Amino acid sequence: MAACGHMSKTSEALAKLMSLQATEATVVTLGEDNLIIREDQVPMELVQRGDVIKVVPGGKFPVDGKVLEGNTMADESLITGEAMPVTKKPGSTVIAGSINAHGSVLVNATHVGNDTTLAQIVKLVEEAQMSKAPIQQLADRFSGYFVPFIIIISTLTLVVWIIIGFIDFGVVQKYFPTPNKHISRAEVIIRFAFQTSITVLCIACPCSLGLATPTAVMVGTGVAAQNGILIKGGKPLEMAHKIKTVMFDKTGTITHGVPKVMRVLLLVDTATLPLRKVLAVVGTAEASSEHPLAVAVTKYCKEELGTEALGYCMDFQAVPGCGIGCKVSSVEGVLAHSKHLSERATHLSGVGSVPVQTDVAPETFSVLIGNREWMRRNGLDVPSAVSEAMAEHEMRGQTAVLAAIDGVLCGMVAIADAVKQEAALAVHTLRSMGVDVVLITGDNRKTARAIATQVGIHKVFAEVLPSHKVAKVQELQKEGRKVAMVGDGINDSPALAQADIGIAIGTGTDVAIEAADVVLIRNDLLDVVAAIHLSKRTVWRVRLNLVLALIYNLVGIPIAAGVFMPFGIVLQPWMGSAAMAASSVSVVLSSLQLKCYKKPDLERYEAQAQAQGRMKPLTASQVSVHIGMDDRWRDSPRATPWDQVSYISQVSMSSLKSDILSRHSTTADDSGDKWSLLLNDRDEEQRI
Repeated sequence: MAACGHMSKTSEALAKLMSLQATEATVVTLGEDNLIIREDQVPMELVQRGDVIKVVPGGKFPVDGKVLEGNTMADESLITGEAMPVTKKPGSTVIAGSINAHGSVLVNATHVGNDTTLAQIVKLVEEAQMSKAPIQQLADRFSGYFVPFIIIISTLTLVVWIIIGFIDFGVVQKYFPTPNKHISRAEVIIRFAFQTSITVLCIACPCSLGLATPTAVMVGTGVAAQNGILIKGGKPLEMAHKIKTVMFDKTGTITHGVPKVMRVLLLVDTATLPLRKVLAVVGTAEASSEHPLAVAVTKYCKEELGTEALGYCMDFQAVPGCGIGCKVSSVEGVLAHSKHLSERATHLSGVGSVPVQTDVAPETFSVLIGNREWMRRNGLDVPSAVSEAMAEHEMRGQTAVLAAIDGVLCGMVAIADAVKQEAALAVHTLRSMGVDVVLITGDNRKTARAIATQVGIHKVFAEVLPSHKVAKVQELQKEGRKVAMVGDGINDSPALAQADIGIAIGTGTDVAIEAADVVLIRNDLLDVVAAIHLSKRTVWRVRLNLVLALIYNLVGIPIAAGVFMPFGIVLQPWMGSAAMAASSVSVVLSSLQLKCYKKPDLERYEAQAQAQGRMKPLTASQVSVHIGMDDRWRDSPRATPWDQVSYISQVSMSSLKSDILSRHSTTADDSGDKWSLLLNDRDEEQRI
């Protein structure tokens, strides 16, 4: 049955992976000057290396290849785990199964069929699940020795009492009186010998040993499910307490997996361009883009303005890898509504009154939002102080975006995939339990290092492929360590299958959940700690059950064998059977004690962390970053001109001529406020 379940799990995971592949491809024939003269829909089995494939927006790349013509953005999250689209231009490599987000492109097929990256992931999952050695349960090993041992003891009891009976019949006659005088002495001796032998078998029936593990595991998995931890069977539950290394994926596991605005810098005088107007204009412009960063900015602007409605956008233009440009109008209504809501709130609190709104002539704004290169292309210079501010955020693993309105650089927005609130506490607790914690991600080393410093992970593997993750798990396993892998993406599934315990985030992909042994339904990293803690309690209960069963047998077997007959202690077979049943009941009742288990709450974890020393973010020098499978320490990469900022230094914004920075920076940092309005004294009035 276990083998059938394993095969079923394997086939389901592989089926979900295979479903990601395209079934058809549009093969084109090119004429002179790369003009398309023919298009054919061809089954994937017939696509050959060297064929030119056309991929339309929203379609899947059917093969691994190189872009011949066109520009686009591709979602490669199945390989890297990163939700951020990757810019593709002529010469760029594309991966089969990834999604073409924007433009139509022509791709030259370099790897087809079983040679594609997606096919290799399928192969990795299959090999990992097939090579995973089955765990022999503790009770199985006991029973394997116990049953032959009892049969030998029972046989010896039979032989010994036959010998004793023939040597001294008086002993047998004393403890086994026979009312029938016509039975021969030999028959009486054999009857008595068989009775003691059978009593040994009855009292030593390994039911209590057989029940010790499954009853505790059944109760343990049920308690885990009640606490939001889905454990697929007893083997992962029994194995979890042996874990010595936990490897965390980054995106969607340590972080939320969704970009979020972390800070906004206003770079113009608020007298001419108030903060609310900047938010309304920028939010309207970004609402026309499907890029994850644009979605984050739009959501943020709506939340800060307190409205779901934005202005009107026209002449929208998106340049992959650079930014967007458009014209925005009709934001006056948004601002009036936002202002009305805030003033109404003030009025309800007993301060001021609601003024009558006046009509404002509609304005049209020319908007540019993007990176430094996009601003330079459009004739806007980026001051060195702003560039330094951007670099400081980039060193933290954030993406810095510039916004210009009507040809004036007016703001910078820092966006990042925020770390989960409980991540640092979970890492600290695991380390306090003697478990090594490693971060392994397909993201770049800069972002990986920044995240590791925030959560307290000392060792990082960045820019890794799915095969690298599997190889790293195997490497640790060869060192004799039990490894747990925590992930949520398709790229994590081979490592989840290979690890001794694969732990998937409940909000992750179906493939990852199928490949994992444990699923965290509540998406809480502290549940990784709880799973290990519950495993320890369950295994302790199993061992207690086994000890109870063994003590019962060690005491009961000699009594049943007649060792204590000289003291007047004699057991009949029915007594042995009753005692055996009682032992089984006691083991079941012991296992049911696990139902009283309560998962440690957040306050308890925090109290333990405080008792062991306050958790502090690491500095960059305390984090060792390795690239791919390279175990050599990699220091920070050579900095680009705008990245030459120390990891531990704070950016200097003095050149933005802000008197109030010194007055507000401490307050802003301590309160965690997202606004840094670096201009004049009137900025304070513009805070939301």
